[in-house]
Amino acid sequence: MTYQVLLFYKYVEIQDPELLKEQIRDLAAAHSLTGRILVANEGINGTVEGEVEHTEQFASALLSYPLFSDMGIKRSVGTGDSFPKLSVKVRDEIVGTHFDKKIDPTKKTGKRLSAEELRTWYEEQRDFVVVDMRNDYEYKSGHFKDSINPELENSRDLPKALPKLEPLKKKTVLTVCTGGIRCEKMSAFLLEHGFEDVYQLDNGIHGYMEKFPGKDFEGALYTFDNRKTMDFGGDRSVIGTCYLCSEPTELYVNCKNDFCHLHFLACANCQSEDGTFCSKSCASKIATT
Repeated sequence: MTYQVLLFYKYVEIQDPELLKEQIRDLAAAHSLTGRILVANEGINGTVEGEVEHTEQFASALLSYPLFSDMGIKRSVGTGDSFPKLSVKVRDEIVGTHFDKKIDPTKKTGKRLSAEELRTWYEEQRDFVVVDMRNDYEYKSGHFKDSINPELENSRDLPKALPKLEPLKKKTVLTVCTGGIRCEKMSAFLLEHGFEDVYQLDNGIHGYMEKFPGKDFEGALYTFDNRKTMDFGGDRSVIGTCYLCSEPTELYVNCKNDFCHLHFLACANCQSEDGTFCSKSCASKIATT
């Protein structure tokens, strides 16, 4: 049995998010899909998994909605257990940036750069800077070569990272993220704060790796599901390093100390079947409670 993961989003005004939530949940459930889908007044954002035939039927049905007829859907190989269940929820935002409402990607956002255009930029050694808009822990297992990591703990931290990015205001800046959704508002945020030449990678890192596996992106792409990381083949190396011993790895764990719960890279030798601590301090705190 072959499984597939679908990744999709669109910023578009949705008049009745609750109604759409029910419709989308029923549609996904009818095709035995698992995954997470968020619906808001500003749009939809989802990742689902199922048998290939079922995911394709779901995709066709989703694209039959007039609001989503031109929505891009990215595909990757699934495992059958990427998600524990199906969750469809209504939220205030489809990405938790908490930016001012005037940051609206349907009105103002970074210029879209296709995967093919970015490949040409690399080949021609164009003068540009890649700014990775993912969380810091995602960056550690894989990223574009020579890219800048603002060290975000989450998307709403971008305002705090502005001083670090300030020297890039007059540069050609390309924002990148997993599937493209975070860059919609984050590129808009940079434009709002005086950055002059801002692009966003259309279809995100995922879309680039589909077309150019092993090119320019180093390591593996972090995923927010049980796969944790994935790649699309090609000539690549492991660039992630174990938080505990610095050996190369692409394995992620959460610190066993629930008060810490740090999400970090840990090689197989440093992991414990009973749970892994990120430090002796976290282990000692558990031992003394």
